[in-house]
This record gives sequence, structure tokens and C-alpha cells, in this order.
Amino acid sequence: MPEAWIIDGTRTPRGKGKETGGLHTIHPQELLAQVLQSLVARTGIDPADVDDVVIGNSENSGDHGSCIGRMAVLAAGWPDVTPGVTLNRFCGSGQQAVNFAAMGVMSGQQDLVVGGGVESMSRWVRQGRLDFSAGNEALLELHPLVPQGVSADLIATLEKFSRSDLDDFAVRSQDRAAQAQKNGHFDRSIIPVHAADGSLALDRDEHPRAGTTVESLAALPPSFERQGRRVPEDGGSTFDEKCATVYPEVGEVQHLHHAGNSSGIVDGAGALLLASDEYARAHGLRPRARIVATAAAGAEPVIMLTAPGPAAARCLAKAKMSVADIDLWEINEAFAAIPLKAIRDLDIDPDRVNVNGGAIALGHPIGATGAMLIGTVLDELERQDKSTGLVVMCTGGGMGTATIIERI
Repeated sequence: MPEAWIIDGTRTPRGKGKETGGLHTIHPQELLAQVLQSLVARTGIDPADVDDVVIGNSENSGDHGSCIGRMAVLAAGWPDVTPGVTLNRFCGSGQQAVNFAAMGVMSGQQDLVVGGGVESMSRWVRQGRLDFSAGNEALLELHPLVPQGVSADLIATLEKFSRSDLDDFAVRSQDRAAQAQKNGHFDRSIIPVHAADGSLALDRDEHPRAGTTVESLAALPPSFERQGRRVPEDGGSTFDEKCATVYPEVGEVQHLHHAGNSSGIVDGAGALLLASDEYARAHGLRPRARIVATAAAGAEPVIMLTAPGPAAARCLAKAKMSVADIDLWEINEAFAAIPLKAIRDLDIDPDRVNVNGGAIALGHPIGATGAMLIGTVLDELERQDKSTGLVVMCTGGGMGTATIIERI
């Protein structure tokens, strides 16, 4: 079977997801286009040889619509013959795009594929994904879905994580990200983003809040308590009550997540160039790593965010590996309870997890994050001269995505 080699990967900085953020004025097609252009500049490939550009995005409407994968290919000035496609697996979209790209190469059907993602969260109104059912009342009868923040609080309650557990993890994320940024650990992958007039828009992640302390986080109110306990206009069940119908043992949901221990809202794009081993050798491309295994898993959709453990376990089984075989882990910090539960479920050494911080500090540009995390773990494996990394994410609707890479 052909191998899927990672030739290189780049990403934009993560810009604050506000109108004042450094990337807000740049169309998301253009954000992704600059990433695509950087891959050509770094590797010297002929973009006409690219079999497909697979892009993850969770919005799929407005300026994120019209198949942003293909539109970004055109915006990048790539040849008309290069196709692009867009997919949505919520937060795991960018990782799934890389996984699908790897599958295309490993199947022998493709030789050169880009996998990545993009999300300009400052450019669409985010309301907490209140309705994952898209208005399907029949689905809600089967699964009384709730917003992700309420799901995260449900997990924290069931796992008996305290507010201090979550805040301690958040401070660690901030401290690690600040140190990594100071020491240039992200510099290899980050490309500077320029505005239409050629001026520099942003060249470093702008969401981290260095100096965050447990004391400063203690002053923040819970973000999802009002949402969870609000009685609908039709007099139906609250989101908290819906949780209790599925998990009667929960009693009362403890609302412990807040702006400081949840992932940051940011803008960004990232992508990886994958090639078959045969194509890479024939064209003199130097690989950095190979895709060892990929996986996706589903979990109960009301609690929603518990699939990282099953996805990672499935990926390890496919690779015939164990937790101990993984040198570094990236577990997306959608909410602090998510990596804490995955660490507990899989019995992972916390010192191997998110060593440069995670989305609590850096932000989570939904559709782009997965591709970014694969690049982050690869950079860190090289920096530490280690071999294997596993990236795993939770996603909306009760799913998880996972990827194992190995340095070459």
C-alpha cells in the first residue's frame, strides 16, 4: 500500500475572533489562499499536479460558502485544473480533511493532495450552536440535543471535575503557550498574513493571555449557566433538564466552564501537503512524516464531547500501537473538561499532552484547528527529536477524529 507522506504544513496566526482582530478584514478564501501559496513557495511543487485540495469548514454559508476549498484554489492563482472540495465534521473538519487526503494517497488513487481547513469566526455570528438538529423536531425526540457548553458542563459534573481542576488546566495551557510563543516553537509553521494592499495584517497568534492566574480566572462567571437553565418560550424542558433525562444520575448540572477555561474564538487557516512515497521520490520532495493511521468515532450526542477517547483508541488499534507508544499528544481544548477526561480515560501522562498549550490559550478556529494541530505536533516532535504523535478532537453531534503521525 502506498504511504502518505507529510511534505510540509503551514498555517496563519490565529487572530482574535472580533472585528478588532488582526484577520477580521481578510476574506476567508484569501486566508486559505495565502496558506496554499506558502505551500508552493516552500516545497516547489507544481500546483497543477495536486489531485485535490480537501478543506474543512464548519460554517458553509455566506463568505464561507460556495465550496470554499475550490474558491481558495482559484484565489491562490493555482491552475484551473486543480480541484477543491469542502467538508464539515464540525470541530474536526480540518483534521478530517487531512485524514481524507491521506486516505486518497494511501488507496493509490491520488499522488499529491492538500488537506486543511479555514474559519473566520469573527465574520459570522456565533450563538453557541443552540440547535444542532437544524430544526428537525423528529431528531430532537430521539436525541434531546443541547449546546456544546452545556455538554461540557455535563461532562465536568459526571466526571466530578471541580472548578479549580478546570482552571488549573487552563492556566497551564496559557503558561505553556506563552513559553512556546516566546521561544519560537510556532515559528516554523506560521506564515505572515497580508492585507489586500500588501501591508502586514498579522504574523503571530494574538489570542494568548500571558500571565493568566487561577485567581484571575476565579473572577469569571460561568458562561453556560443561564443558557442551561433558561426555560423555553414554549414552556418545554430546559437544556439542563434534557441532560437529566438522558443522565438521571447527574442530579443538577454544575456549570463550571467560562471564557477562561474554554477555547477561544479566533480566525485562521492551515493546511498540509501530502504525497505518496513514489511521487515524493520521483519529484525530489523531502518528507517530514508519514500518516500511520486515522480514525473517526461516534459517541452519545447529548453529552456530545466524549468521543476523543474512543477515537484515539480506535486509531491506536488500527496502528497496532498503545498509549505508551505515543511520544506527544494534541488533545483539542474545546473545553477544559475534554482533555482532562481523555487523559483520565486513556491513562496518558499529562506531560506529553499539549506541551505548547492548546485552544484555551491559542484559540480554536473550528474548521482549521485539526490541520493546525497536526502541524504543531510535527514541529514539536522535530524540536524534541521524538518519533510519534497523536492528534484527537471532539466534534459537534457526538463524534471524534484522530490521526497518528510518525517522523521520517
